[in-house]
Amino acid sequence: MHSAVFLIEFGAIILGLGLLGRLAGRLQFSPIPLYLLAGLAFGEGGLLPLGASEEFVAIGAEIGVILLLLMLGLEYTASDLVSNLKTQYPAGLVDFSLNALPGAAAALLLGWGPVAAVVLAGVTWISSSGVIAKVLGDLGRLGNRETPVILSILVLEDLAMAVYLPIITALLAGVSLAVGAVTLGIALGVAGAVLFIALRYGRLISRFVSSDDPEKLLLVVLGLTLLVAGIAQQLQVSAAVGAFLVGIALSGEVAEGTHALLSPLRDLFAAVFFVFFGLHTDPASIPPVLLPALVLAVVTTCTKIATGYWAAKRAGIAVKGRWRAGGTLVARGEFSIVIAGLAVTAGIEPQLGPLATAYVLILVVIGPLTARYTQPLAARLMKDRTPAGPPPPKVPAAVAPAGPEAEPATDHRGQE
Repeated sequence: MHSAVFLIEFGAIILGLGLLGRLAGRLQFSPIPLYLLAGLAFGEGGLLPLGASEEFVAIGAEIGVILLLLMLGLEYTASDLVSNLKTQYPAGLVDFSLNALPGAAAALLLGWGPVAAVVLAGVTWISSSGVIAKVLGDLGRLGNRETPVILSILVLEDLAMAVYLPIITALLAGVSLAVGAVTLGIALGVAGAVLFIALRYGRLISRFVSSDDPEKLLLVVLGLTLLVAGIAQQLQVSAAVGAFLVGIALSGEVAEGTHALLSPLRDLFAAVFFVFFGLHTDPASIPPVLLPALVLAVVTTCTKIATGYWAAKRAGIAVKGRWRAGGTLVARGEFSIVIAGLAVTAGIEPQLGPLATAYVLILVVIGPLTARYTQPLAARLMKDRTPAGPPPPKVPAAVAPAGPEAEPATDHRGQE
């Protein structure tokens, strides 16, 4: 009887997610807010709380985070990361300063303490790579001059996650400063070692993992990822970081084949993860934090636009491209929820989860709009503020050209 209830509940969840994803596709919209709302509906205080399948959903959510980071690592090679780190680190520092500090300040102003401040800093700092990539494709901007600048900032944020997540894990575990320093040292050492091995021996690793049989390739890569993620978590480094490093170590045809095989699994378990986060957020707890979430969303929308504008200007992009770069970076999504989810599981601040949910819901909706309309709106505002120049001087009739060289007196305005 218990298994029957489990199958009914989990089947209903998957079916509902599929229908929500189809609806989001028709509306040309990210499905993330719909998945979060579904979790709110089935969680504590929702319309229909789950029972038998909640434990399985929790495991699925953890696998979802691991697959999200694995697929992210597959997008980059070790040489890409090293190159971006060398050339674009000033943009990364500006991005961190403008977007992480408002989250930290908000947590301190709300009286949540330093640990919650570090967590909320990450929530407001990291843009959504998935949403932004989809927006760039939908708007046909993948070939634009500002797009490499946008992608460089996203790469730096993703690389920073390999350092940030172990710090968060140690803080939430309540370990001492010495143990936390050791954990961070292990994380940095592992990340550095993986980058070195991927640069020097990436082809050998990919050749070892490679297989012409999709079934064998899927089993080896998935098994290796879960194994490394588990070891990383045992070392207090973060399972997500372990998965990210596995993705970086794979390259070439193996990365492409793995991406094609795991994309459906990633989408399935990522959707389950967003539902799981919603399950642990009481809908009644969102209205009290809605105003702080809205203020934080407005502030960090402006700071992300400023970040993209500055980075594009530094790269020599024209003014229109600078505004487009800034507007595209606004969306927050999966990683903000991943970071907040760690804090919710640790139970450090009851209102942190609801605020992060409201914040992501706002910006995942606003993000595609700012990507589309920031540049036209900025152009219109700048045009309206430009003072009208003096009228052209009148040419006296005595010196006006005559004969066939003279301009006709016809007014040509509006005929262009």
